[in-house]
Amino acid sequence: MSRPTVYIETYGCQMNVSDSELMYGSLAAHGYEAVDTPDGADVILVNTCAIRDHAEQRVLGRLGELRRHMKKGTVMGVAGCMAQRLGPTLLEKARHVSLVVGPDGYRALPQLLEGARSGERTTATSFDLEEHYEDFAPRRFDKVKAWIPVQRGCDYRCTYCIVPYTRGAERSRRLDDVVREVEQVVRDGMSEVVLLGQTVNSYDDGTHDFATLLRAVGRVDGVRRIRFTSPHPNDFSDAVIAAMAEVPQVCEHVHLPMQSGSSRVLKRMLRRYTREGYRDCVARLRAAIPSLNLTTDVIVGFPGETDADFEETLSLVQEIGYEDAYTFKFSLREGTPAERMRPEEFVADEVASERLDRLIAVVRGGARERNLRLLGTRHEVLVEKAARRGEMLQGRTRDFKTVMLPPDGVAIGEYHTVELTGTTGSTFTGAVVRDVPARRPLPVAGAPAPAR
Repeated sequence: MSRPTVYIETYGCQMNVSDSELMYGSLAAHGYEAVDTPDGADVILVNTCAIRDHAEQRVLGRLGELRRHMKKGTVMGVAGCMAQRLGPTLLEKARHVSLVVGPDGYRALPQLLEGARSGERTTATSFDLEEHYEDFAPRRFDKVKAWIPVQRGCDYRCTYCIVPYTRGAERSRRLDDVVREVEQVVRDGMSEVVLLGQTVNSYDDGTHDFATLLRAVGRVDGVRRIRFTSPHPNDFSDAVIAAMAEVPQVCEHVHLPMQSGSSRVLKRMLRRYTREGYRDCVARLRAAIPSLNLTTDVIVGFPGETDADFEETLSLVQEIGYEDAYTFKFSLREGTPAERMRPEEFVADEVASERLDRLIAVVRGGARERNLRLLGTRHEVLVEKAARRGEMLQGRTRDFKTVMLPPDGVAIGEYHTVELTGTTGSTFTGAVVRDVPARRPLPVAGAPAPAR
């Protein structure tokens, strides 16, 4: 008798990717076989994001498209943050969906699917603040790096953000459990780990903080690179920054969400830091790790944002010099505190769109100027995957620059010293330098000197 097949389609952040790996692992242990396409699968699951309205509308459209891939008896389910937020409403919006399960409900997924295959339509969206899926064996998509959740949920409750309402309160895994998982992925052949949390650097298992966690992971034999995402500017203690600087495996890149460069807007967002506080965080990080590369998140058009507020955002983006930025127009999420803001404070869409275009131009222009100055420098590159186009392979430097390499004599999972030979402004092409160890790039005008 053939095994039932399951296809999972994932949207949103790295935490959702990790959750899909957990679901695949659990279902494999219960006799399911993973497939790469939805055509004729016995189970189709869509793991969703709720961070913006556009993301939800995209998923609703995709659910309609996936219907044509269903055969008689196929179970269609929706998982993740959108499932948690909408609950039974999803069963009403999409009559072909049988199962809605939130991020804390995956332990019961095999049993829920059995019920759905018998004709039941079920919602499972209760929070479980003790759940970390410690006994699950993830089926990892990536064979080069491993996503390692160290924390679930969020306590910050920024006024625009739906995450605390879809993932619950913040709770951290025990340090020993994290280290044990890191040791396992090394045995499985991976040398880069990415520690995940909604505010990952606020990690606290009751005994150990994030600085201790970084040092513990760095002591695992075989770990060559440590990354983490996404931190909060308020949680970069002196101890955390010292650990970042002193643990050689910690990469020289931080994704540091800014959201706005205006203290007035930051206060309305309930970000709990000011423009000056954010600048101080950047200064402390760069003082400890001068070669640090920064990326960020920025929201434009938040209710009440004036032209002057937006100009403050542009000026801070130019001052800090981000390598890249995820930029968004404000998206109102039902149930967040921003919903209670006065209608007259909301920024017109055409104004927000114009601001977004200007912001993107500033980010890209600055990154291109800095990247052109890096041509000819050499870096250690980990080859991660085949590029989407052509026959090139794609890799990353320690500081998170994307490099395209010709495939001759290069394999996925290998580390190479690479000379940067060209740039589109955002990504690089490179050539492998044979028999030469990787070195740090030389200082360039307008950039800090290498530290380590």
